[in-house]
Amino acid sequence: MGIFDKAREALHQHADKIDTVVDKVADEADRRTGGKHSEQIDKGSGVAKDKLGDYARRDPEPGQAPGV
Repeated sequence: MGIFDKAREALHQHADKIDTVVDKVADEADRRTGGKHSEQIDKGSGVAKDKLGDYARRDPEPGQAPGV
């Protein structure tokens, strides 16, 4: 199993935690930049949540047929 397969499997197993983790990372980035880039960080975290969520819903778990 390659690294991308492991990442895909972890994403599927923890899809319900995507928003929480992205928010924590965004908060830490905002803290470390002293709030100077809050708007850009908010936009980026929104895109990350959307894309990771789409990926978690779209991509089947390894070993499953597409669309399952």
